[in-house]
Amino acid sequence: MPDTLRLGLIGDNIALSQSPRLHRLAGAQCGLDVTFDLLVPRDEGLEFSPLFDGLAARGYRGVSVTYPYKERAMDKVTVCEDLARAIGAVNTVVFENGRVLGFNTDHSGFVAAYRQARPGRLPGDVVLMGAGGVGRAVGFGLASLGATRLRLVDRDAGKAEDLAKALRKAFPAIGLDVGSDAAGMAAGAGGFVNCTPVGMAGHEGTPLPRAAMSGGRWAFDAVYTPARTQFLEDARALGMTAISGMALFFRQGSEAWRIYSNRAVDEDRLHAAFVDGLEPA
Repeated sequence: MPDTLRLGLIGDNIALSQSPRLHRLAGAQCGLDVTFDLLVPRDEGLEFSPLFDGLAARGYRGVSVTYPYKERAMDKVTVCEDLARAIGAVNTVVFENGRVLGFNTDHSGFVAAYRQARPGRLPGDVVLMGAGGVGRAVGFGLASLGATRLRLVDRDAGKAEDLAKALRKAFPAIGLDVGSDAAGMAAGAGGFVNCTPVGMAGHEGTPLPRAAMSGGRWAFDAVYTPARTQFLEDARALGMTAISGMALFFRQGSEAWRIYSNRAVDEDRLHAAFVDGLEPA
């Protein structure tokens, strides 16, 4: 392993991403210099495929993949985990000895974040909004945590149906509903999960009116820029446990670092350094 790692993040609307800082902090803890580039296809003057295909030749050790490319990246990698293959999306890619290897750390990151926020509690009946790359990973996470029913919502009905099909295959006993109207499907749910871009910088708003969340016990927002979204502020106002996307971001990022570097970090130390540099929420 060289003393310098060249890493990057591929996605749209990623100017405010904390990924460069997180991986540089991890590198400092491990005695490695890290360069970390934000790779926006339109800014590079390339479509996603030619940009991705040229990264190994440019000296990248690995890249993280975010919205809206996690599913597209699946077709370009050798998937290293049965779970990632079932989910149908990767968010962590390594270039190694001529191979392109894909992993999904969103799933384990969400599971860890949920367990930390609600130790010993099952998810229950959950509305999951967004069936794209992160939505697929979180959906599998919810099922593995013991959710009794998932109400899958996406403007693209085909995406929601595809996720339902994958979940039925992996978790035959789970209850599943599919639709495109989140507010209309929300009544009686105990958990609300946003895996759409609504609420992130440049996509202001909330995916679900506050009134539709009444009676819920917990909410999770995959959006982490900003950390305090309207969706989570509404959840807090209703007395719900609110789980920030920053928790998922940190967990998936520290796991991605281990994959990139083959070196473990002291997660408590890394988290303390990472949080210390954040703007007050």
